[in-house]
Amino acid sequence: MTTHGPSLPRVIIPLGVHQIFAWGTSFYLLTVLAQPIAHDTGWPPAWITAGFSAALLSSGLVSPRVGRGVVRLGGTRVLATGSAFMAAGLCGLALAPSLPFYLLAWLVLGAGMGASLYDAAFATLGTFYGAGARKSITTLTLFGGFASAICWPLSAFLVEVFGWRMTCGVYALFHLVVSIPMLLIALPYGPQPPPPRDDDPHGLSPAVNAARMDFLLLTTVFVSGSAIFSTLSLHLLTFLQALGFGLVVAVGLSSLIGPSQVGARVIEIVFGGRYSPLWTLLTATILIASGLSFLPTGFILAAACLMLYGAGNGVWSIARGTVPLALFGATDYPAVIARLAKAAFLSQAVAPLAGAFAISAAGPRAVLFALAGLAALNVVLVGLLIRRHRRA
Repeated sequence: MTTHGPSLPRVIIPLGVHQIFAWGTSFYLLTVLAQPIAHDTGWPPAWITAGFSAALLSSGLVSPRVGRGVVRLGGTRVLATGSAFMAAGLCGLALAPSLPFYLLAWLVLGAGMGASLYDAAFATLGTFYGAGARKSITTLTLFGGFASAICWPLSAFLVEVFGWRMTCGVYALFHLVVSIPMLLIALPYGPQPPPPRDDDPHGLSPAVNAARMDFLLLTTVFVSGSAIFSTLSLHLLTFLQALGFGLVVAVGLSSLIGPSQVGARVIEIVFGGRYSPLWTLLTATILIASGLSFLPTGFILAAACLMLYGAGNGVWSIARGTVPLALFGATDYPAVIARLAKAAFLSQAVAPLAGAFAISAAGPRAVLFALAGLAALNVVLVGLLIRRHRRA
């Protein structure tokens, strides 16, 4: 694959707009719609949230096929197909007459997420720019950082005016009328990727299979990092209230995470090209571990810790795309990132539920302490990965 590719604005602007609404109509959908759905249908809130877990499970299961599809068909077609599945899933939510149908719609939506979100987009950028895809990956995550800021208020407005079902319908129409044509018209279909190899059922070269320890270390880091992220995303207010903060203060503290993510990504765009992506990953893990380790304290330090955690998450998203490219090369990049995505999505599907049981059994403080320990372990694992890479 070549390190030269199409003009960056030609690719990043349409792909960035697509990512904003792909995230906003999936990951960030229930933040606004969960309560209206429960109020309108009478379905148990836990089962409404379970729909999202079903989507993450579906995303993980389709991720390997997405990676192979990017290699065989090109990322543009895969991303457009993902948007089509998201539109079908959103239509299913809008029309859901019963809870089982609602959960089935989330499974369809999850398949679209696996083919539309960062991992599929990163793999696509890898086919466009090869080993030089780092800048495009970093810039794309900056667009994605605005998904909640744009889609949360938009969803709230649509729910207030039209109701939650019509909101899902409007988002489905957006994918069909805007996202899919925009991707197919604006993004290139090349370069033509190499034919899939027959030496490995997952499409990985002997060089990647020889670096199995690096792959296992990176998978472990991504799985544990995804577990931390998804658990905190769902239970952060519970943790903060257990530390003695009122609900209003806890919400205010949580709002610091988003701007910190975007700020960290801007810094990475400016300075990231000067050092290895492995150092980006190490920085992310240190920031996340520091933020969680010192969180059980007073208001000012809690605010600082959440900003550290947010910055770490912002850089983490970049490292998810750039580290596999640096370690395993552009040729294997779509297959490698797809396998990593499968493990990460499955972790995100299981971790919030496991966290809820752990909070009930041991209490929020104990679970927060365990998450801090897991984050510290990630720092050690990335350190080992850097040491192995230096030796190589």
